[in-house]
Amino acid sequence: MTSPSPHQIIVIGAGIVGLSTAWHLQEYGIDVTVVERSDIGLGASWGNAGWLSPGLATPLPEPSVLRHAVGSVFNSHSPLYIPPRFDPGLWRFLSRFATFCTSRQWDVAMRKYVPINAMALGAFDELTAAGVKSPTHAQPIFAAYENAEQARPLFHEVEQLARVGQTLQVREVPLSEIHQLQPIISGAAHYVVAIEDQYYIDPGDFVRALADQVRARGAKMLTNTNVTSVTSSSNGVVVGSKGGDHTSDAVVLATGAWLGELGSRLGVRTQVRAGRGYSFSVPTEQPVTAPVYLPAKRIACTPYRGGLRIGGTMEFRPASAPINCDRVDNLIEASRPMLDGVRWDKITDVWVGPRPVSSDGMPLIGGTNATNIYVAGGHGMWGMTLGPVTGKLLAQLIATGLRSPVLDPFSPVR
Repeated sequence: MTSPSPHQIIVIGAGIVGLSTAWHLQEYGIDVTVVERSDIGLGASWGNAGWLSPGLATPLPEPSVLRHAVGSVFNSHSPLYIPPRFDPGLWRFLSRFATFCTSRQWDVAMRKYVPINAMALGAFDELTAAGVKSPTHAQPIFAAYENAEQARPLFHEVEQLARVGQTLQVREVPLSEIHQLQPIISGAAHYVVAIEDQYYIDPGDFVRALADQVRARGAKMLTNTNVTSVTSSSNGVVVGSKGGDHTSDAVVLATGAWLGELGSRLGVRTQVRAGRGYSFSVPTEQPVTAPVYLPAKRIACTPYRGGLRIGGTMEFRPASAPINCDRVDNLIEASRPMLDGVRWDKITDVWVGPRPVSSDGMPLIGGTNATNIYVAGGHGMWGMTLGPVTGKLLAQLIATGLRSPVLDPFSPVR
């Protein structure tokens, strides 16, 4: 529910989604306060792979995920790990998630992704053209396989995407060219595919640069502020925190994996859970010029500050649970055979972050049942890719009342 022309808005969450929303609200002349539970960009926006890959942005629930999950439940070495613990909420979430793991449901959801995916890279270009001082790099993603048979799922996905209207350009790379193009890929890779027309960034640097822009344009930044309630009143929207209350004309919840804590009180029925991902940084003997994907292990490798960032896994544990070092060891063990020239003895920046995964595999973007309270989240693994376009479309809705049809499938109260 909305009322026209808000003048002051509080955005809760200082990741890529929240900051993009704040930046676009400022474009409409709205005063913004950003409230963050820790520090700027330290959640899922910091340690992810930094891929801007709308060609790969698809609903997470699909048949192969369900088959993989059944075979890997409780297996701590699996890319998908569900710890054996009593958590009725998690099992309700997973049961709901499983109902969307069909080809028909995937087709329906993917058709809803296609329009917003098409806008994703342009939204990044808009931010950098306006002065966000962190570059985007246009490079293919090199998917490396032990053999051609392992690549069949990728080519099947290309066919599926084409059927619903999304183009993903891929080409086989001759092995004779691999060492020159990507010497980081080892001789264990006997089949390599280039996924064209993708970008990558240094995610932490980009989020900080965006925060600097938002702050320079007049926003207040309240960090280390844990929000406990958000309530509509006759005087506006009241945001409660341990440090006191804050009142504004409207509020945006961009709280990532913590969305359910507040959203469930506002008519948001779609569950959001933390699908935790791990990453670390490692130096390399030669510069890496483009991302490398190890699909059989679900591992993403990205050029990062003269070396490589390696990330992956999906672990359904509480968002604030500590790092599980075994998961990091599993990433190293799975990556090592496929990569050459990596200084495995110099690992730094070990990180775990909570990706906000929705039970139906689609983001939540728009108004709630409470007047002037909005939601932007639930993007799963695609929050970095879709963050700026989410902020742009949501700011338009809030500032003008005009809802782009692109957002229709992503209503938070669906």
